[in-house]
Amino acid sequence: MLNYTTLKEKPETLLALTGLARREVEELLPTFTSMLADSEAQKPRAQKRKRAPGGGRKPKLTMPADKLVFILVYTKTYPLQVVQGAMFEMSQSCASEWISALLPVLAATLDKLGYLPEREGKQFATQERQHGEGRDLTIDGVERRRQRPQNPLKQAMHYVVKRKATSIRM
Repeated sequence: MLNYTTLKEKPETLLALTGLARREVEELLPTFTSMLADSEAQKPRAQKRKRAPGGGRKPKLTMPADKLVFILVYTKTYPLQVVQGAMFEMSQSCASEWISALLPVLAATLDKLGYLPEREGKQFATQERQHGEGRDLTIDGVERRRQRPQNPLKQAMHYVVKRKATSIRM
């Protein structure tokens, strides 16, 4: 079974499975643990217990570090839930429940630490100004075909000689 205690001794495997080094995982862990505790405290208890406390199957993911590794492996590789469950020795339905419970916690953690990408251009510009110095950014774009404009100046502006097509860069 994959867990954090075995993966932290194998930095190459941890990096390959999660996309993060041990230092980065340990930087995320305290915030993830607090966000996880907050999400568990907000869970409503709608039904009365059918079993005594401690009854039933024991969860495979008990430690917050194991839960973090579980969701990081899922978000990096996006395997089928059956495969994710097999890697962590659980059924597909348990893997599905863990994924749906832990994805919002990971998103909240990354948002709190400021690692989530900004989706709105205007807010991105104001955030950059607040940080002071500008960061080096790479913008990855693609060319899309478009209808050929009637205006000759616009035709020349959008014509790509290499592709012999009228396109627009996005």
